[in-house]
Amino acid sequence: MAVVTVLRGVSHGRLPLLTHSQFPIVTPTNIAYRNRPNVLRVFARYSQTQDLFTSRLQDRLENLPKLVEDIVQTSLSTGPRGALRLAQGVQAVVGVGSEWLQDVSKTANSSTGLPTQLQLGLLSPLYLRKLFERMGATYIKLGQFIASAPTLFPPEYVQEFQYCFDRAPAVPFEQIQTILREELGRPIDTVFEYIDPTPVASASIAQVHGARIRGTGEDVVIKVLKPGIEDILVADLNFIYIAARILEFLSPDLSRASLVAIVKDIRESMLEEVDFNKEATNVESFRNYLEAMGLTRQATAPKVYRQYSTKRILTMERLYGVPLTDLDSIKSLVSSPETSLITALNVWFGSLLACESFHADVHAGNLWQLRDGRIGFLDFGIVGRISPKTWAAMEVFLQSIAIEDYESMASALIDMGATGKDVDTKAFARDLEKIFLSIQDLDTEIIVAAARDTNTNATTVAANVAFDERQMNALFLDVVRVGESYGLKFPREFALLMKQLLYFDRYTRLLAPNMNMYRDQRINVVSKQRQQRNIYQ
Repeated sequence: MAVVTVLRGVSHGRLPLLTHSQFPIVTPTNIAYRNRPNVLRVFARYSQTQDLFTSRLQDRLENLPKLVEDIVQTSLSTGPRGALRLAQGVQAVVGVGSEWLQDVSKTANSSTGLPTQLQLGLLSPLYLRKLFERMGATYIKLGQFIASAPTLFPPEYVQEFQYCFDRAPAVPFEQIQTILREELGRPIDTVFEYIDPTPVASASIAQVHGARIRGTGEDVVIKVLKPGIEDILVADLNFIYIAARILEFLSPDLSRASLVAIVKDIRESMLEEVDFNKEATNVESFRNYLEAMGLTRQATAPKVYRQYSTKRILTMERLYGVPLTDLDSIKSLVSSPETSLITALNVWFGSLLACESFHADVHAGNLWQLRDGRIGFLDFGIVGRISPKTWAAMEVFLQSIAIEDYESMASALIDMGATGKDVDTKAFARDLEKIFLSIQDLDTEIIVAAARDTNTNATTVAANVAFDERQMNALFLDVVRVGESYGLKFPREFALLMKQLLYFDRYTRLLAPNMNMYRDQRINVVSKQRQQRNIYQ
């Protein structure tokens, strides 16, 4: 029996601590007649483990050529720029690492021990975000992707990366002129009568300048990809992809978490954002939708000047207006801010089905009340696409919000999410009800400012809305977190849709505080969308 005990310990990776005197004398007879069943079971278990190991090893060996091929092809496409980015990456790691060491030294003598953030080192949300900011444009955009994808990343990281905003300094105008000459293939003054050297806006990957077209006198804006950004993006994203492929190869369990698929999604999304030909197509698709639906008098998107646009520059009609959060200015342009909001909602909801893609970034900077009374949709760098399965569930979800039917809402989310287990719909519904009731408690600060004109002695009152975007994301994170506690994994397009709905909820609080955007009969959340889609097609 002692032999069986020892073998069992070995088969589980544990060897009992036995002295030499404790080992009995074992004979073939003992094994053959007294312990045959137990020994056979032990060797059968060992054989199964060995077979599993052999099978996994064989799978890895079969996948090895594909991994090597991927690494070689990706490295070739990266070229020498990869070495430069590696050096810059090392410098960034050293810099943030020094910050971490300083913070550790400050708390070394604390009786409570190191905080969790410091224990995790550079992998903690705080220091990882700082590292991303030091690494530049690619990683800032990656941080923004993390911040907008709570269905894919842990909530602590989603919340921390809300700080990854575009605060990039402007590139000198001389460099912008060089890019324009290269892309246009002719002298700038043969195309543009005037270009404002001071940018209208500057972000991590591009900056925008106002201009006027020679001959026609049309006012336009030129969105210009910053120099070297594309090379940096390709090098960085290729490195991230290779790292994900190697990690998934070494740990096959990560393939079930779709690590490489997530990285591919990030890669495609970010590379689309720096290809202005694709953004131009997104804008034109939205304009075609407005034309087909007869909505051009209610809303618009900038006209694209294809003859003056390339992959690196995008020339568009310049629209004049104010953000949808500037209540006082909106009142000076239209008689009913509430009607403007209803128009914006109907146009956006209609695009969910009637357009190839929907605008997935309707923050105040991209949604304007124009001087001519229309609603202007700007910046189509980030768009979403809805699968039929997600939209079918989303219809039920939106209807259930309107009537506060939390069981239907729970069922819709279960249909939308991927899960491998049964979900308690009633319990899920109760948890959702608690979350959605908390929406009413979100802080929305309406800032009112008064100014007196010294010449006319008239007083002007301006109102604007201020809300913490991190608070909005925290609310959505609650929905995701509750869903995950029931084993649900939601698609990314659900996250994009929910974020836009939260933006519109905030606009409703300012422009139409007594309106329920899900119940108001003037808003076509889902009822006419299928009909509109048939007309558009």
